[in-house]
Amino acid sequence: MNNKSDNVLMDKSFLFAIRIVRLYQYLCKEHNEFVLSKQIVRCGTSVGANVEEAHGGISDADFSNKISISYKEARETKYWLRLLNATDYIDKKLFDSMYSDCDELCKLSYSILDTTRISS
Repeated sequence: MNNKSDNVLMDKSFLFAIRIVRLYQYLCKEHNEFVLSKQIVRCGTSVGANVEEAHGGISDADFSNKISISYKEARETKYWLRLLNATDYIDKKLFDSMYSDCDELCKLSYSILDTTRISS
């Protein structure tokens, strides 16, 4: 599977991963926070990694499975962003920006999933 929306998801998830890595660095350096930061870097970078794996999928089912995992990782990332904001590790401006980007990744991946879902 390879269409324009897939490429948009690849590009946006990669750029989001860069933001997540920078957030991780900030949390470690400025807040000495090493537990929540590891959680968000794991799932936030996994979004794009699974999109990349989807593009190397050997079947439509494999592609759909990896996009599904990417969607779930993006959902988890939204949770950690909300928690970091609620506990004052990140301010509202940073939260709003990153949450919006992550929500867009959720919508894109869900849209791709919806059009590629394998009927059982």
